Amino acid sequence: MYWKWGFRLLIVFLGLWLLLDLGSRLGAEIFWFQEVGYLQVFLLRVVTRGVLWIVVAGITAAYLLLNLALAQRLKYPRSLKIEKAQLNSELTNFLSPDYPRRNETRILAPQRFQPLKLRWLLPLTLVLSLLIGLMLAHYGQIAVLYWHSPVNQGILPIPALFRPETIWQLLRQIVFQVWYLGLIVGVAIAILIYPQFLLTAIAVLFSPIFAFILFRHWPKVLQYFHPTLFNSTEPLFGQDISFYVFSLPFWELLELWLMGLCLYGFVAVTLTYLLSGDSLSQGIFSGFSPQQQRHLYSMAGLLMLVVALSYWLSRYELVYSTRGVSYGASYTDVTAQLPTYTVLCILAVAIATYLLWRTFFWKPQSQYRPLMFYGLGVYLIMVAAADVVVPTVVQYLIVQPNELQREQPYIQRTIALTRQAFDLEAIDARTFNPQGRLTEANIQKNDLTIRNIRLWDQRPLLETNRQLQQIRPYYRFPDADIDRYTLVTDITSRRPAAPQKPPEPQPEPIEPTERRQVLIAGRELDYSAVPQEAQTWVNRHLIYTHGFGFTVSPVNTVGPGGLPEYFVKDISGDSSALTTSNEAIRDSIPIGQPRIYYGEITNTYVMTGTKVRELDYPSGSDNVYNSYDGLGGVEIGSAWRRWLFAMYLKDWQMVLTRDFLPETKVLVRRNVKERIQAIAPFLKFDSDPYLVAAAANQDFPSNPSYLYWIVDAYTTSDRYPYSDTGSDGINYIRNSIKVVIDAYHGTVKFYIADQSDPIIATWSAIFPNMFKPLSTMPVNLRSHTRYPVDFFKIQSERLMTYHMTDPQVFYNREDQWQIPNEIYGSEPRPVEPYYLITSLPTVTFVSAAQGREEFILLLPYTPRQRTNLIAWLAARSDGKNYGRLVLYVFPKERLVYGPEQIEARINQDPVISQQISLWNRQGSRAIQGNLLVIPIEQSLLYVEPIYLEATQNSLPTLVRVVVAYENRIVMAQTLKQALQGIFKPEVTPAPAIIRPFEEAAPPAPLGKSKVKS
Repeated sequence: MYWKWGFRLLIVFLGLWLLLDLGSRLGAEIFWFQEVGYLQVFLLRVVTRGVLWIVVAGITAAYLLLNLALAQRLKYPRSLKIEKAQLNSELTNFLSPDYPRRNETRILAPQRFQPLKLRWLLPLTLVLSLLIGLMLAHYGQIAVLYWHSPVNQGILPIPALFRPETIWQLLRQIVFQVWYLGLIVGVAIAILIYPQFLLTAIAVLFSPIFAFILFRHWPKVLQYFHPTLFNSTEPLFGQDISFYVFSLPFWELLELWLMGLCLYGFVAVTLTYLLSGDSLSQGIFSGFSPQQQRHLYSMAGLLMLVVALSYWLSRYELVYSTRGVSYGASYTDVTAQLPTYTVLCILAVAIATYLLWRTFFWKPQSQYRPLMFYGLGVYLIMVAAADVVVPTVVQYLIVQPNELQREQPYIQRTIALTRQAFDLEAIDARTFNPQGRLTEANIQKNDLTIRNIRLWDQRPLLETNRQLQQIRPYYRFPDADIDRYTLVTDITSRRPAAPQKPPEPQPEPIEPTERRQVLIAGRELDYSAVPQEAQTWVNRHLIYTHGFGFTVSPVNTVGPGGLPEYFVKDISGDSSALTTSNEAIRDSIPIGQPRIYYGEITNTYVMTGTKVRELDYPSGSDNVYNSYDGLGGVEIGSAWRRWLFAMYLKDWQMVLTRDFLPETKVLVRRNVKERIQAIAPFLKFDSDPYLVAAAANQDFPSNPSYLYWIVDAYTTSDRYPYSDTGSDGINYIRNSIKVVIDAYHGTVKFYIADQSDPIIATWSAIFPNMFKPLSTMPVNLRSHTRYPVDFFKIQSERLMTYHMTDPQVFYNREDQWQIPNEIYGSEPRPVEPYYLITSLPTVTFVSAAQGREEFILLLPYTPRQRTNLIAWLAARSDGKNYGRLVLYVFPKERLVYGPEQIEARINQDPVISQQISLWNRQGSRAIQGNLLVIPIEQSLLYVEPIYLEATQNSLPTLVRVVVAYENRIVMAQTLKQALQGIFKPEVTPAPAIIRPFEEAAPPAPLGKSKVKS
């Protein structure tokens, strides 16, 4: 008695707790999205997911439970006894579902429905039970995978559909996993023992599983109802590509759900009938009654309709086939697989039509029933032939003896659509033949390029920053980002690029400026570095709230002792906030009050506007405190909001503390990646947010906060026809969005950078107020946009193969490229793309005002299994040329040194290798930095910095610069000295001076001449 009441109270308590948890999550999310200004985006997502959950779970539960209930009503009673006797009228009445005396023991005579003996009944029921176990394993795996994946993960790929090939893969998987096999067999045996309970329980379990799977695919549902034409068709079916990107995934999801729903319903009802009347105990099943047959016909008809849908979709999925020598539909797929799928689809519709017709116009006897059973047998044989036999025969007997001839048109399709999907068609390919005629005059002419050659890599600079600029243990520099700034400079320090004419009179003096490539790093607060004894709730959430300041270092200059120079550094402790190297820098780089409340490692939520003062920055032996006055955060001054967020954050100290005020705010999702991912989970974001200092605070001009994070976002798909997915699982990508996050206020804005992308046009139609055109981005921020590295890597990886546009060359793979290796530290690793300020050969420059130099991203290529340079790809980032790609292909008939060859020459040089060996002594080691290949005029210059660091308490210093050009290699203390060593004309030695004999001279040492030369 008491345990029943206790159990009921526990159920009520758990239900209330779940309701409160869901309510607190929904309420807190509404407040947070209202704070960032994207409440409509959140509400549309919630409504879409809610409708999907209710519809899918409701239809699944209703269909399965109603059919199982009907099967329970129509099944034979447990007391049924079957003996060999003559069929009489009493038996006929007993087989009727309306027979009123079900619980009485009866002796039944043989009937006109074919009985199943144990030797057929047991294998059949066991196979059906195992099929249910496999379905549970398949859909359960999908649900568990989705459960463990981040809630705000981008668009998920469509999971494997439950088809014969999936069943075969599951069977192969369980053979090698004993526990997996035991689990499925255990479920199957349990179903045979307790069919009524377990079949109903599994039906109830499938409802939330199906609902959860479609719930996680809400972006595909929204895209289906708001498609945008690509205005480009694929060659096999002539469909616009939007069908494959927006419509096909929706239909595949529908198939995934309906196949599981109809298949389980049919198998569960069939098992209910087969196991009724204690058939396994008696060793015989008396056969299906007319009512049972009618029920099974209806369910089988619906199942065959889903099978027809599956084969119809399989026709379109051939454009993702991997059977041939190239990605997409091959000769075998088009000539053998496609027709068989079409025939199977038509036959499945015919069978479904017959079964449903028999359901609605039922007759106990039908002359077509044997024909239907024969048709099903032929259909199963055709399924096996279509998937295995026919394609294998065509592939081995027709395709492989003449593979190039058969596959050539399909290879051409793959090349064309892959290049289209990754925007490789827009690459401007040019031939570049280095002349080797670079002179000192050319070096002076390209002075801006030389002065922006990067000598400091991110890794050594970060190590040095952590030693010199962290100031306190709780500060950390998580990253250093390469950018370019236009700096005010002294006109006397600028070296003219060419002979200057007398200056013309100007109406107003123009302040001289120059573009400098710099490394900028934000000084963020790392709470995990706070001493353990000081990690209290008050410190974590009320005092240590933000980072402060940033450093800016030129990439090409070295300070005393080989340390980096700083344009911006330290914390000054006065109104100037940070220390700058001169007033010109302060005029060029806005600083203001550089507090970083939102950053890359700000993973804690904090409360501001409390009675406790926030730590601002250390000043000598004391600390300076601050009170946050930004627009970020949600007010929690009232008691009910405090309870709401305490429940949401699972932090009950928020309810108990007395430090809160009416204006207290809670700042959550302060990590910029987490912040934007929560707003737009349907986008793929770049792995490297970069910090920008710019006077672009138009919304809050009174607040001197000028720090912003810029993150590149991509629209991706794995459903672009004929486009090779490669190793990253996507076959379409565009850099469509630039996201700007205010480091102080936390505001987030999305700007459309690629108006031609149909996917972002679809999302703009779904969320009309979310995205803004790039032209509305403040000019000071727009000048810092750059071609993203992640996007460039994906394009450059595809280009290694898909620069080959000739099908025969592609088939032979005779011109395959690879990304070369370089020595970094002492270990080889692939060359990473790197930014440069330089002028691209043979291209027009940005503007006469800015000069020829521009900010580019560059990556070299070498041929497969060779080390000479074959090409390099450059992405432009400035002005109207933003996003343009230029590919320079080097002549194959001459040797152009690749990075690995230059590295080998550096390490084989006796002087350089000896010096590196001397540095690599106990307690220190030499680090060979990034080897940069720099185009200047019609030549290539190779530059590699060498750092020295201690094995403990590392403080890397730049000790040497190695420059290689043609056959000359020079190592010097500075880049200027190294360039002089290579390009300085050789001086003819002066003639020997012989001193007069009569002039007194000190005696020469033994073996030394008196002649000086």
